[in-house]
Amino acid sequence: MKFRGKHLASPSVSSSVSSSKRFSLKVALWLLDSPRLGDKPTVKHLAGRLLKQPARQGVVVAQSRLGQMLCRDCGNARDRRVGHDLLRQAARAGDRRAQLEYGRLCQHSEPEQARYWLELAAGQGSQEALRLLRQLLPA
Repeated sequence: MKFRGKHLASPSVSSSVSSSKRFSLKVALWLLDSPRLGDKPTVKHLAGRLLKQPARQGVVVAQSRLGQMLCRDCGNARDRRVGHDLLRQAARAGDRRAQLEYGRLCQHSEPEQARYWLELAAGQGSQEALRLLRQLLPA
């Protein structure tokens, strides 16, 4: 018997692929948020590898967390530049953590940019962004 049109297995295949991506994202976030594991370099490296694919596909949380890791923990300029780009993308998408971190990064080099991103983060309830905004105000 022949079937026409879409294969019967295709919905289950696509759902298993997306569920594996969600699983790797959840594992990476769990590793980073774990008090015992989150600060270890090998764990951060593994989490970064797990976040890479979802970040490329536009998952805002993955972009935000990977961007933060690359900006804070990497020593080379290329990784920091990629981290800045990921943070900017996540901040534009409305991620409060990314807005705060990107504002913090722009604070010394581009104070007007910093003010913009910190105001957005503060508008979403970030107390840290409010504190940084007070520091930016001229005395």
